[in-house]
Amino acid sequence: MKSFGEMIDGYARFRTGAWQSQHERWEQLKEGQSPQVMVIACSDSRVDPAQIFDVDPGEIFVVRNVAALVPPYETTPGRHGVSAALEFAVQFLRVREVVVMGHGMCGGCQAALTQDLHGNELGEGGFVAHWIDMLDDVREPIAADLGTKGRDAERAMELAAVKVSLANLRTFPCVQEKEKRGSLTLRGAYFAISDGVLHLLDETSGEFKPA
Repeated sequence: MKSFGEMIDGYARFRTGAWQSQHERWEQLKEGQSPQVMVIACSDSRVDPAQIFDVDPGEIFVVRNVAALVPPYETTPGRHGVSAALEFAVQFLRVREVVVMGHGMCGGCQAALTQDLHGNELGEGGFVAHWIDMLDDVREPIAADLGTKGRDAERAMELAAVKVSLANLRTFPCVQEKEKRGSLTLRGAYFAISDGVLHLLDETSGEFKPA
């Protein structure tokens, strides 16, 4: 794995490579951005949406956090980072699609399933535990049916998390309005690290199918 010093070497290659070869595109981007798609993905270093979808700079608006979660619409005081990004993308950039992309071997979903961080102090796992507790309701039937260990249970939680985030997206008034008008489409996706296959959610059947 690369150190930051090695990443600076990569920056030097970027400046003499892609920055030069795509200079016309960067000239356009300095005037602003107009992506059509927002992707909500996990912070996991193995699942970079730009790499998975093979897109150029300026083509997707990305938010990444633990387990690719979207909290429900709330008006309580606090730092609502995902909500702010969603609002900006939907209301100001006017993206036409929002994709929630979960993934295999997700540590956040695994922690939600085992609840190993439950009760930890803030700074010692407590922030993560509080963030992923929005999966508590879907955890219960999974744990009862499949237990809290093993890939079957973990995958079930990873897929359920995508559905939770889609449901939470639909609690935002701006999303409700635009989806009803047909100017915004929500999509669920799941990237399997083990084989590199992207699955898309069919909301009619509730099943994830290879893209």
